[in-house]
Amino acid sequence: MPLIRSASVNLLVEIVLRIGFLSAFCYMESMPPFIRVIQPSELHDSCKFPRHDSYVPTSTLWSIVLSVPCILSLLAWAFCNDCNDALEFLLAWSLSLGITGVLTDTTKLIVGRPRPDFFYRCYPDGLESPNLECTGDPADIMEGRKSFPSGHSSLSFCSLGIASLWLCGRLGVLSRGRGSGVRVSVTLAPLVLASCIALSRTCDYHHHWQDVLVGSILGLSVSTFCYRQYYNPLSSDNAGVPYIVSTSNVKYFNGKPDISPVKEKEETSPLLKKEDKWI
Repeated sequence: MPLIRSASVNLLVEIVLRIGFLSAFCYMESMPPFIRVIQPSELHDSCKFPRHDSYVPTSTLWSIVLSVPCILSLLAWAFCNDCNDALEFLLAWSLSLGITGVLTDTTKLIVGRPRPDFFYRCYPDGLESPNLECTGDPADIMEGRKSFPSGHSSLSFCSLGIASLWLCGRLGVLSRGRGSGVRVSVTLAPLVLASCIALSRTCDYHHHWQDVLVGSILGLSVSTFCYRQYYNPLSSDNAGVPYIVSTSNVKYFNGKPDISPVKEKEETSPLLKKEDKWI
């Protein structure tokens, strides 16, 4: 099937926009957050949890966030013979990931909420200084003030959430007239993985439960919004079909684009019919 969205100004703008979001996200990652005043009661009640290594390290998170959508895109291109769906899915996913990253870091920098283990980031030896000034590593302390919302939660629900939406549309979970446990299970699998990643941030004391909840809602909301910019509603007859395909009169058969040649109709005219009749 030929690529409908070929090299054009529109596609160039889409790519430049994503580069801009990526650049802003990388720059904001190194920015210091707002230095919020932490009361002694808050420091001892909600920020004195022990330090623990991440159950889902950042490298593992990015491996999942980047690999799952790319694998689904390859499936659409290789097995469904639909390069348009593969491209539109990558555009929707990359846009949602860029917006989620920028929104997450913007909120982190403005709020400056301390993490649950901030006390031991501030005082690694467990002893408070007389003037309450932190004695730990400055970079560790700065990172300890970026608790709200959870970046692991927002990014995982963004990437895996749009993967779940794509599977829901491709498998016709909401547009079919009958139920299918297998289809539902496959569709929900990415969301279960995203939930495990998000909940792990409360187990290693890197985030409060509010951080995880808001981050998850943020990532899933942005992914749903961006998915609908490129794809038809999940409950419609064109569920899983990109707008650019459905508006180009390309028909689908069993989840694949129908690229069979169209048979030309035999030319007929009243003159031929009259001649046939007279003969």
